[in-house]
Amino acid sequence: MADFGTIARPYARALFDIATEANALAEWSEALEAAAAIVSDDAAARYLSSPNLTDEQRVAFIEGLAADVPDAGRLGSDQGRAFLRLLAENDRLAALPDIAAQFDELKSQAENKVKVTLVSAAAVDQAVADKVAEALERKLGRKVELELEVDESLLGGAVIRAEDMVIDGSVRTRLQRLAENLVG
Repeated sequence: MADFGTIARPYARALFDIATEANALAEWSEALEAAAAIVSDDAAARYLSSPNLTDEQRVAFIEGLAADVPDAGRLGSDQGRAFLRLLAENDRLAALPDIAAQFDELKSQAENKVKVTLVSAAAVDQAVADKVAEALERKLGRKVELELEVDESLLGGAVIRAEDMVIDGSVRTRLQRLAENLVG
């Protein structure tokens, strides 16, 4: 998949400004997530890339599928249709996943939130997850939205990822460092 990071930035920023003015950040975030999921689907992507389709047909296709998704109603609004039409006219529909991701980053910054992923070797109970979230909130000075994942290959411990910060306390990494020290 192509990297649309640079292309997505102005679209995400413009839509963020519109959503902020309308006090509709959450609604636009949901709508963008739905649109991104649609264009990321292999069958939908093949259909959308058909040279026989007009831009209006592409917009109608995405709007129609999104209508079945709860909280994606903004795509059916005049602004939503205009946004999708602009992307279609500029052959940028495939950038929707990047636009959605950048929009969510702007939304998190505006709300003073950070998404954190806690990857552990075994399921973490809620009390431990709450303590980790509290500690990270103190460290980062932002509200933490904690997502839990399990990766048995870690053997033990955990890896915490928040934006560009990674805290790796996994047993697997410790064993790799030990092996490097023994060899080197």
